[in-house]
Amino acid sequence: MLLSPLLPNQEWSYPPSMLLIGIPFAGLPIFAAYLFWTLGTLFLLFLATKSLDLTWWARMLIIVSPAAVMDAIFGQNGALTTALLLSGLLLAPGRPIIAGILFGLLTVKPQLGILVPFCLLASGNYRAILSAGVTTLLLVIATGLLFGFDVWRLFLTETRPLMTAILEAPYPQGYQVNAMTFFMLARSLGLGLAASYSFQAVFSVAAIAATLWLWRGRTTVDHPTKVCLTVVLTLVAMPYGYSYDTIPISVAIAYFFFNYRSSLVFLGIAWLYPLFNHQVAGQLVSLGVLIPAGLAAWMLTHILRDGRSRGMETTFAAEEPRLTAS
Repeated sequence: MLLSPLLPNQEWSYPPSMLLIGIPFAGLPIFAAYLFWTLGTLFLLFLATKSLDLTWWARMLIIVSPAAVMDAIFGQNGALTTALLLSGLLLAPGRPIIAGILFGLLTVKPQLGILVPFCLLASGNYRAILSAGVTTLLLVIATGLLFGFDVWRLFLTETRPLMTAILEAPYPQGYQVNAMTFFMLARSLGLGLAASYSFQAVFSVAAIAATLWLWRGRTTVDHPTKVCLTVVLTLVAMPYGYSYDTIPISVAIAYFFFNYRSSLVFLGIAWLYPLFNHQVAGQLVSLGVLIPAGLAAWMLTHILRDGRSRGMETTFAAEEPRLTAS
């Protein structure tokens, strides 16, 4: 059904720059295009995880995670966008130009980059900001030259209102059971649009505040840990997202489990949850966002506790009496 002519028409929900990625696959038979796309984007995700210094098995746990399975089932772009976001954040301090290019490419699904400006501003990484801006501008120009600049007008006048209507549709709709955001949690609890947006804003602001703290120069958090927490906070901050967008959860779980070796039950539930999110939402309410929110809180607690431990060790070392020659 998913790969047959019987599939109902689907809306095009992306900026026109996504056409630059999709067109090369359009000339292939649909099943071949699906295989090349799915396997290719998973391979890019596997490459992106290399900089986390995980074992091969830990990286494979990301590739075969339930979130990645949901992404593959829907033929979605979660593996690609996670690879772009993860690689960009990992490369930002040492290779800001390349990181900026990756962030520019991520604008094909802009909500996934919701925290990127705050990361770069907090760390003073203006070269990455400039690179991202130039890349985005070049994507706009290239798309206009290939498909006509009218596609951007149509995106603003047709696609954007359509996607707003899809986001704000009365609950429940069939597709909403796959959502994993605080906005959709509020809608499933019966809140109106204004209250739901306000509810989402509280957690978005909290995620932004945590991101600014993480990426400012005075923190002692190691860079891979900082990146893994940031990609999870992204899922907390964005108002529009589904289970196939939650591969960052699997990345953070793999990194924290193989580095901290703790809370196996909690991390196991969080790793598995995207596969069952639609069932829980269909029977109860849209609880899925509590997984990235809980994971972010757990990670932040570990980071703060380790920071205090290092601070105490430094203090004790400084106060330790030393023998002096008389």
